[in-house]
Amino acid sequence: MKLIATFTVAAALATAVFSSFANEAAAVAAPKADLAKGEASFTAICAACHAPDGNSLIPENPKLAQQHPQYIVKQLTEFKAGKRENAVMNGMAAALSDDDMKNIAYWVTTKKATPGAAQDKELVLLGEKIYRGGIADRQVPACAGCHSPNGAGIPAQYPRLSGQHATYAAAQLTAFRDGVRKNNVVMTGVAAKLNDREIKAVSDYVAGLH
Repeated sequence: MKLIATFTVAAALATAVFSSFANEAAAVAAPKADLAKGEASFTAICAACHAPDGNSLIPENPKLAQQHPQYIVKQLTEFKAGKRENAVMNGMAAALSDDDMKNIAYWVTTKKATPGAAQDKELVLLGEKIYRGGIADRQVPACAGCHSPNGAGIPAQYPRLSGQHATYAAAQLTAFRDGVRKNNVVMTGVAAKLNDREIKAVSDYVAGLH
């Protein structure tokens, strides 16, 4: 038992050290962004739909404040390439250079996200159950495994969900399920196993998550 405990502690320490080095490496490798240009571009191009501080007031448009910048760059790149389809965003992204995308993404992530709130008390418990525990009999993984228990996400692959508009979140899950949004194989597989009620429940729960 002592030997097992020793290995467990050693593994935990190794994981912590590796994570520390990984974080440091990511910080060193992170591209430099011009935040002033990012703010100017965001104000001119993005603010009308996503609000001046990235906290969209329109339920159909996502909150971008405090989102992982690498994730935003990925989405803008894929909008521009047509890998992710949206008539408005495809056109907006087409005019952006790589530097524009980087500057916008790194600026808006400096803005603090405003909290949201769940609206459907009957569904929020179901949403919490799926988010934290998944659906075992259908092999639906817990959302928290990739998006973290508090919805902060895990840079740079898994986006922040905390406080996101339920309307937007539900639309994206539905688009993944129906094959309309095709730029994430994992999410397509997960959403394919969810029905409308479950999608609504998870989306509502996420809106109030913090």
